[in-house]
Amino acid sequence: MTGVRTETAGAVLVVTIDRPHARNAIDLPAAEAIAAAMTELDSRADLSAAVLTGAGGTFSAGMDLKAFLAGERPIVPQRGFAGIVEAPPDKPIIAAVEGYALAGGFEIALACDLIVASRTAVFGLPEVKRGLVAAGGGLLRLPHRVPHALALEWALTGAHIPAERAVEAGLVNRLTEPGHAMATALELAQTIAANAPLAVRATKQIMTRARDWPAAEAFPHSHEIAVPVRESRDAQEGSRAFAEKRKPVWEGR
Repeated sequence: MTGVRTETAGAVLVVTIDRPHARNAIDLPAAEAIAAAMTELDSRADLSAAVLTGAGGTFSAGMDLKAFLAGERPIVPQRGFAGIVEAPPDKPIIAAVEGYALAGGFEIALACDLIVASRTAVFGLPEVKRGLVAAGGGLLRLPHRVPHALALEWALTGAHIPAERAVEAGLVNRLTEPGHAMATALELAQTIAANAPLAVRATKQIMTRARDWPAAEAFPHSHEIAVPVRESRDAQEGSRAFAEKRKPVWEGR
């Protein structure tokens, strides 16, 4: 048992952390399974996006502390904690959050591109309350998702952040009624997946990498990614379908 389930819904890969008895805390087998799912997402031409969620009404409580105390580390080479935080997939991934997304669970959500959350969802980085540091990317990503001073407050206090406060801060893309985060996230993922796969992947790459590009190099780097897409068969198909007033048929090339 890996504690992770995967299934496909059209061009969307659905990844479910399925350890509700442990509030979907991540042990090594779960981390390895998530890493394998991310590799599958990027390698399969018929997949354009993913949704990552947790079973049983909880997203994830983070690292499995019982496994940690037994000497296990849920870290995958090249991918990091939970098989995702140090190397998220190249294709878009949406976190569908019900219940708690705390500590490493919040860091998993932050490694996703978009977050859909139930009104009863709760986020937080409580590591400082345990004498630890949120070293799974939370301190690196949170200041890019909400105002810096707010990110600093949340990280230094270890406070629990209700979903509605997360929406106000711009962290959450869609807020749903309890039990509906998955359906809304899947609908959003399928809307993304209906677009040209090369263009979707390139768009994420540019927007993700741009924060690290010096201003003078931003356009050259952007062109390196965008020009091959503009010269693709899909770009021709997109223009042709628009002119012919029909839905495009993407080839991914």
